[in-house]
Amino acid sequence: MTNTTPTAIPAPDRMARDEHGRLVYASWGTAPQAHAGRWLVAVDGSEGSLRAASMGARLIAAEARAEVDLVHVHPWLVKEAAEAELARRCWHVSAAARALMDEMGIAWRLHARMGDAAEEIDALAQELGSQGIAIGSHGLTAAESLLLGSVAYKVVHLAKVPVLIVR
Repeated sequence: MTNTTPTAIPAPDRMARDEHGRLVYASWGTAPQAHAGRWLVAVDGSEGSLRAASMGARLIAAEARAEVDLVHVHPWLVKEAAEAELARRCWHVSAAARALMDEMGIAWRLHARMGDAAEEIDALAQELGSQGIAIGSHGLTAAESLLLGSVAYKVVHLAKVPVLIVR
């Protein structure tokens, strides 16, 4: 008989709630708590974000203490949905990026945040003292970017650290 139970998500080692008691942040990983100098890699489960994770891994793989921060930002959820879904969604969309880091021997810390993706990525990079941000591009046309906006474009304009956009 095949086990169809989804893989259990480990309990986060750090969580934060907003003024309404809603879960807005969780983190867990193999790297120690955040410290300055690591790259922050945005992951959303897309091929573009996996390419960004791969490029980020290659950039830091030669370092003596190769570590990376991965971040997934989910749009606002109501309190009940945030409690049930924020960590689960982040864990699942980051699976390939976490596996890549494990395969390359790079310690990682995963951060799940809720809110506007570009603003949260920039805020986390500042909080962590990140060396830079790696983010995938979904390849929007100029018209699509104007109409829909681009998280990568917004991050470039908000960030105070170097931003690597990977296509």
